[in-house]
Amino acid sequence: MTDTGLCLQPATTIAHLIRQRAVSATEVLVAHLERIATLNPLVNAIVTLDIDGAQARARAVDEALARGDDPGPLAGLPVAHKDLAETKGMRTTYGSPIFADFVPDFDALIVARLKAAGAVTVGKTNTPEFGAGSQTFNPVFGPTRNPYDLSKTCGGSSGGAAVALACGMIAIADGSDLGGSLRNPAGYCNVVGFRPSPGRVPVWPDPTPFLPFAIDGPMARTVADIALILQAIAGPDLRAPLSISEPPSLFAQPLERDLRGVRIAWSPDLGGLPVDLRVAEVIAAQRDVFTQIGCIVEEATPDLSDADEVFQVMRAFRYELTLGELLDRERHRIKDTVVWNIEAGRALSGPQVGRAMRLHAALLARVYEFMQTYEFIIAPVSQVPPFPVEQPYITEINGIPMQNYIEWMRSCYYISVCNLPAISVPAGFTRDGLPVGIQIIGRPRADLSVLQLAYAFEQATQHWQRHPQLATG
Repeated sequence: MTDTGLCLQPATTIAHLIRQRAVSATEVLVAHLERIATLNPLVNAIVTLDIDGAQARARAVDEALARGDDPGPLAGLPVAHKDLAETKGMRTTYGSPIFADFVPDFDALIVARLKAAGAVTVGKTNTPEFGAGSQTFNPVFGPTRNPYDLSKTCGGSSGGAAVALACGMIAIADGSDLGGSLRNPAGYCNVVGFRPSPGRVPVWPDPTPFLPFAIDGPMARTVADIALILQAIAGPDLRAPLSISEPPSLFAQPLERDLRGVRIAWSPDLGGLPVDLRVAEVIAAQRDVFTQIGCIVEEATPDLSDADEVFQVMRAFRYELTLGELLDRERHRIKDTVVWNIEAGRALSGPQVGRAMRLHAALLARVYEFMQTYEFIIAPVSQVPPFPVEQPYITEINGIPMQNYIEWMRSCYYISVCNLPAISVPAGFTRDGLPVGIQIIGRPRADLSVLQLAYAFEQATQHWQRHPQLATG
């Protein structure tokens, strides 16, 4: 197998080869580092690189295997961590010039768990400033480009992770998702991004430990790879009060499932959202796939009224809580959309926050009832295809103006506030060759079921195997 062929294999395949000692972790690392050297200058996905540390970690995996020890389920798999996740001894900038030289003395929980499972950290992936907005650019490192069309955005905020995966520069990745930051870039880069149920992958440190909106999760090239990563990063932690107690071994169960008779709510616009015709065309062509694997597909959408207000209020509340003091000290060094979001939080009254929380409770009740009838909802990931990398955000869809920098991502953030697990899976390409993701949404805490339907869809379509030309040349 060539280095190119190896690096674009599923992580499950690479892990098996390492465990069988058909290839060493060191050899796998060398192949990935060569791809980083060749491709990263074109796309700007990996923004911090630790070659010496990665080599030491790969050698440790090889030595453990030679002794007959088990170095963990992710042994030898190259990973790069989103630049919002703290990494001990490695620069973590949050995409902000304020933190351009910040080096934490601890690992975020998701980083610590990936390392403990044997993954080989090679560096950090690019993200927008403080993760704000589904377009990956910042004043520290600049923009990350879509590997399928270098003139287009890769989405965000886990954009560097999605691009690095699509290019075969890493085997697995971590990310985070508030308004769609695991799902949108996955859809834009033809990889898989999973927003687990709140608490499935505990978040620490977390300044809002009782709010279920901002979560951490995995990204990979295939659904089976997602399940493999979850075996390392899922499971409770006492520092995260919303932790789900089920063990990570849940995700070692088979992904194959008989889906005959399973009822699916087909929602191509989530109840009336504007969707670009190029996206709508690709999504519509996937409906028959679900019928062919045995599902009962019916057009239906839960009542998502008030989802927008809940998200906008609670997002603003969180921005002020987490970044308000920084705004007081460093306003001139923070981008305008982040300043706007913090100030929107400061303008909130107690009754406004209380109303949002009441509306949220009612929304969850309505969605729960809807999901008694339907096991899954199918919807677009993003309402528009990848757009020019120079454009900060979408301002209109089908002639309908967007009111702020995040509103064009309602197809994702409506689901965020429903507390439902949701995955972005490759669904095909627009006529001009841009990737489109489909969003599979499951019942509360039914994360494994979401992976099972996503796996069946992936096996039936194989869209993930269409790699970027620059990655295969």
